[in-house]
Amino acid sequence: MSRTFVGMPTFPVAAREAVADTQLRRNLGHATATIRARRTAAVGEVDDWEALRVKGAQAKDRVLADLDTYLLQLEARLTEAGATVHWARDAAEANAIVVAIAKDRIADDPTPEVVKVKSMATQEIGLNEALEAAGIHAWETDLAELIVQLGDDLPSHILVPAIHRNRAEVREIFRREMVTVGRPAPDDLTDEPARLAEAARLHLREKFLRAKVAVSGANFAVAETGTLVVVESEGNGRMCLTLPDTLISVVGIEKLIPTWEDLAVFMELLPRSSTGERMNPYTSMWTGVTSTDGRPDGPQDVHVVLVDNGRTTVLADVVGRHALRCIRCSACLNVCPVYERVGGHAYGSVYPGPIGAVLGPQLRGRQGALEQSLPYASTLCGACFDACPVRIEIPELLVHLRTKVVDDHRGGVPTPEAAARKAGAFTFTKASRLEKAQRAATAAGRLLGRRTHLTRLPWPLSAWSEARDAPAPPTENFRQWWARTRAGDAGDERGPQGEGQ
Repeated sequence: MSRTFVGMPTFPVAAREAVADTQLRRNLGHATATIRARRTAAVGEVDDWEALRVKGAQAKDRVLADLDTYLLQLEARLTEAGATVHWARDAAEANAIVVAIAKDRIADDPTPEVVKVKSMATQEIGLNEALEAAGIHAWETDLAELIVQLGDDLPSHILVPAIHRNRAEVREIFRREMVTVGRPAPDDLTDEPARLAEAARLHLREKFLRAKVAVSGANFAVAETGTLVVVESEGNGRMCLTLPDTLISVVGIEKLIPTWEDLAVFMELLPRSSTGERMNPYTSMWTGVTSTDGRPDGPQDVHVVLVDNGRTTVLADVVGRHALRCIRCSACLNVCPVYERVGGHAYGSVYPGPIGAVLGPQLRGRQGALEQSLPYASTLCGACFDACPVRIEIPELLVHLRTKVVDDHRGGVPTPEAAARKAGAFTFTKASRLEKAQRAATAAGRLLGRRTHLTRLPWPLSAWSEARDAPAPPTENFRQWWARTRAGDAGDERGPQGEGQ
């Protein structure tokens, strides 16, 4: 069973450790640069890219403004098509629903198991761990997710969960772990990508052919038709969505789009923003239970679990709700200078990078130290907004959440930073106080002589100066210079404006 993000340290602590890992930084730098270049080329082919971004944002905002209506419409269309719709308020309810269905369908199997399509929603709710606790093995079939699962690792990227691993590491994971859970890796396995992919296909094929239950997410859910959509690059999703008897799709309630026509916009935005392709190699769409010429076609036992898990709380925040536009393309991660240097694990969530810094604290709440630190995991450079295909103002959301974190700490014992700010406010709100502080500073400057910087301040200010040099106070401030050079004009050393101006 894979490890979880529970108990992760705050972002600054985890980031400091990640930055020291030179192999990690090398892997991330190469991967993100490659994806950025591909995305830039793909987006550059579209003359009306900005217009598409606006259309995508508008479509998502229409859903968020009337989410309850669209959800009921989706439920009605799915039910009409033979699917069973379940509602889950939180992760516990969603997991209980999926586990109950899976146990019922594979109760007689000697080795109960399900195959899974890559899904952020199931990672968010910890479904694999819940299935494992119920004695059901959940096999990830996406290549990168398989690497993470076999390596007892954690995902570090939305699109490429194993982006922190290089080819040599993947080869060793396959050779060491595949034999413990199924078909072993070939003895002559190399780190050539084609050979690694071949080993994964051979390992997974037996799982595809015997699985009775599959679990998926959905990139989009079309309210107008009740259609669920999964886009992927390997074909593993198509295998999961067509071969098993039972299909359970776990879908966040924000994944809705209003109409079939809107889907066309997102089918241009998503692949170009995520993989840098004009279109995904595999796009699977299904509407409930289907048949061809009267014969069953694909899973005939279809369930859709609509998951809230904090989304309605995010929706209630008129600023924060913009994060729910996210289509999980990962474009913001690939352009973020912070993510490129620290990777995804430092964010302590299945949603890393800039979008994770605004989505995680809202979905999980700001009670924990990790969640309180995430809004500060950014330089506010704005590259994430420029790359976002649905125009999420991530820098604005980060500032919004920083304000909330500060408000959460008002009252009680102030932090050292808050105490320093209060002292500054007390000093600057009255000119006479400022003048006294300036006199004290210039006296200290004269004592320091020719020194231009202070490399270390006394405690508790040393916590600030350890990471930066503080400029030495001047030997003469403006007021004193004015009094010395223009005394006849000003009359005192309060400056040309006088006190209180």
